[in-house]
Amino acid sequence: MSNIIKNTSVIAGATFLSRILGFLRDVVVAYTLGTGPFADAFFVAFRIPNLMRRLFAEGSLTMAFVPLFKNIYLKDGKNDAFLFARSTFTYLILILCTLTLLAIVFAPQIAIIISPGFRQQPEIFEFTIHLIRICFPYIIFISSVALFMGILNSLGHFLAPALAPCILNITLIASALAGKYLNINIAIALSYGVLLAGLGQFLLQLPFLKKYNFSIFGKIDLKHQGVKLLFKMMLPSIYGAAVYQLNIMLNTLLASFLESGSVSYLYYADRLVQFPLGIFGVAVSVAALPDLSELSSKKDIQGFKNILNKSIYFLLFICLPASAGLIGLSYPIIEVLFKRGAFNSDSVQATSLCLIGYSLGLPAFSLIRTLISSLYSLKDTKTPAYIATVCLFVNLIFGIVLMQRLSYFGLALAVSISSWTNVILLYIALNKKIGKWFTVKKKLLWFVLFSLFITMIGKLTSSSPYSLILIPILALIYIYLCKLLKIEEADAILSLLKKTNK
Repeated sequence: MSNIIKNTSVIAGATFLSRILGFLRDVVVAYTLGTGPFADAFFVAFRIPNLMRRLFAEGSLTMAFVPLFKNIYLKDGKNDAFLFARSTFTYLILILCTLTLLAIVFAPQIAIIISPGFRQQPEIFEFTIHLIRICFPYIIFISSVALFMGILNSLGHFLAPALAPCILNITLIASALAGKYLNINIAIALSYGVLLAGLGQFLLQLPFLKKYNFSIFGKIDLKHQGVKLLFKMMLPSIYGAAVYQLNIMLNTLLASFLESGSVSYLYYADRLVQFPLGIFGVAVSVAALPDLSELSSKKDIQGFKNILNKSIYFLLFICLPASAGLIGLSYPIIEVLFKRGAFNSDSVQATSLCLIGYSLGLPAFSLIRTLISSLYSLKDTKTPAYIATVCLFVNLIFGIVLMQRLSYFGLALAVSISSWTNVILLYIALNKKIGKWFTVKKKLLWFVLFSLFITMIGKLTSSSPYSLILIPILALIYIYLCKLLKIEEADAILSLLKKTNK
């Protein structure tokens, strides 16, 4: 577990930098673009290739690739593992280039599917089609980056892939500012920025791959058994590993029927929830996947259970209080970060409500990725796909019902309900697969009680202009209280902090 925590700290540190830049990016985008119809058009256009990346790359390809690569590396050696990786890359480029050409040709149909409500505004609908055609090729570069991440993570390197999003954030900040001061349409400037950022992230990985003597050029085997098995595993898992993103996409569709700006409110709230989710939720699952895959290959089920159990408790230790803080301080957080320029008081109020709705599901969002990684390392990709299907319908039903009375807040709440349903079903599936693995401990009660206390303090002080100062204070109090109770997760965090300060 110490190895996972160490790798998690590397990923979390790089992701923290990325999220800080991401917040700066959102502040700049909110200032320059606001929450109007052009903003909605850009977020719809950008979300499509971003969703495709998560579905075909981070969602299914990376999580299916790592166990296979690790298994080939352990059994057949580095050369065959690299042959498998290059062959996979060749197929990936061929598929993605074809997909991109189709998306450019059928951009109007894509726009109808993803934002049918925009058809009531012909100008915005046509503008969305234009932005889709600019943004979509991003998937070619970023999906390649996801494959490179799988290779590097399997070899024990986590830093370069975790730093890649920094390129995206820096490029979009520059694009938004350039658009404003050069009098270029901000949404168009951002769309070209997305494409340029994809290229930058791709190029960033190449020197690190070279360090491990891997090149994208060289011998390939398009009939490699590993490639066949990979695509066989990917087919049922294309959306199984990314149900959260599919739910967000479904919300975009439903939100297009609500008042103007609803898509943007949900987007900014989702970005904030992605901060702790990316730093810890994704980091733990990425760090744990190679170890879980190795234990699965060695048939060490007890070791597998121990790693999974500890990973889940580490996530709960972080994400329960993080969720509580976002709920308690939702309004001042949005106000401080975004209230400027085109982002007015009404935007703050609406976005803070969406943030509360998403934050209720933050612990679930974090757990899903690790639970799915566990099933993938057991070479089971069908179960997450079946569960994802159920949860999509749960989100759709609750979304349609709740949006009638609660508008955009109802859509955010529906995602949280769907995600908790996903966690429960994945837990049951793993119990059937490996036997009882999760042990309920007293410390879980402490996590919940402390989190409720954080929410209460946040709500009581949220009207104060200094309320955000409480965030680091409450975090430190929480960690030290857990340390006094001899909770090992607190010791692990403090140990990492000490090493960082040395």
